Amino acid sequence: MAANQTSAQTVEVHDAKVLQWARDLLDQCSSPRMMQREVIQAVERNEIWRGEECLNLLAPEAPTSPTVRKLLSAEVGTRAAEGHIGPTERWFAGTKYIDEIEALCVELLKRVFRCNYADHRLVASMLGNMTVYAALTKPGDHVMTISQPFGGHSSNRVDGPAGIRGLQIHDVPMDPVELEVDLDQFAEAARRIKPRLVSLGASMTLFPLPVREMSQIVSEWGGRIFFDGAHQLGLIGGGQFQDPLQEGACILTGSAGKTFSGPQSGIIVWNDPELTRPVTDAIFPALAATHQVNRVAALAASAAEFLAYGNEYMAQIVANAQALGKALSDRGFAVLGAHKGFTRTHQIILDVRAYGGGLKVAQELAKANIITNKNLIPCDKPEDWDYPSGLRIGTTEVTRLGMKEAEMETIADLFVSVLEGQEKPEQTRQRVVEMRRAYQKIHYCFD
Repeated sequence: MAANQTSAQTVEVHDAKVLQWARDLLDQCSSPRMMQREVIQAVERNEIWRGEECLNLLAPEAPTSPTVRKLLSAEVGTRAAEGHIGPTERWFAGTKYIDEIEALCVELLKRVFRCNYADHRLVASMLGNMTVYAALTKPGDHVMTISQPFGGHSSNRVDGPAGIRGLQIHDVPMDPVELEVDLDQFAEAARRIKPRLVSLGASMTLFPLPVREMSQIVSEWGGRIFFDGAHQLGLIGGGQFQDPLQEGACILTGSAGKTFSGPQSGIIVWNDPELTRPVTDAIFPALAATHQVNRVAALAASAAEFLAYGNEYMAQIVANAQALGKALSDRGFAVLGAHKGFTRTHQIILDVRAYGGGLKVAQELAKANIITNKNLIPCDKPEDWDYPSGLRIGTTEVTRLGMKEAEMETIADLFVSVLEGQEKPEQTRQRVVEMRRAYQKIHYCFD
């Protein structure tokens, strides 16, 4: 069978039309060099469109500084460094300077998150969650996690690391109006289930969680609280959110590529020395071997930027989110948490059923170069994943580009133009491109 043909029995999860486009394009190339050029051109197209012409309001995205971006292509990225820091801990010789890079990264992370221990080797925050489940649970254990219509993430559910670990997963009871843990129901359920671990991880996250109170409840039988701060990590480090480790969580994981605004990678921090061996044993050799030292260097540089600018940067992110939530509400959009000030994080969540649902709204906004994502909200069921009722908006990227509260009013007007049909998407797109011309510089960094 030719390389560009597919069997009738082929099972492919990716979009068939897009894969066919790629096959056809490669078939037209006269050489592998031309094939490589097509890849480079796709990267360049994305850099111009997403990097210069769009309003990126995706909550999981943040632009890195020029220094961090440069380090991601550094020569050290070709070097292998299995093992822990130190010459006797490495499998390879010649890692003297790599040890220095990694030690600097670890100590910088400790300073940012005010903790005793940190690890830098996880290439994704999902692996941080897998580390916690591997270190603190065994197959068959009972755990409680937040369900997806209330913002919970798959990494803590049956289709993620918690499920792969073979855990018995129960829902953390949530209040659909207050968007908080229902403590009374949690106390009743937890005392009945006696979970070994309660995982507080949410990709839709607006308000702090009652970590202290929940920790006191589960301590009755030796249970523990794990805080998955994938989205809130920068806010935690910048003092703009709760501090889970100080409130009773035994361990904190998160993504460096979201509010922290570093390279795509995972961060894991903790205080209890008794956790050090099980956590690091899970990381190496189980989940990370050669772990991209260029990324570690970029992460260390991001941490140094954060020490200098993190508090100011995170405060503006939250101020912008609250301003955008209010501006959208003032213009008639249904904003979750409006009675509580809209948000305490970088996110705003809209109920867009009146406009056809989250998928339709996200696609319409994208036509105007406004990038958001569909999202489940409490009125949905898990099976509504493809066609949910909500829309998630984040203010991290626009804040790092220098936008403040006044620009949030402009963004809200652009939403009205698209979703109320006041003008064609092409007209709004041109206004977005013009707006972005004034915001090309990365702020809150040394460059």
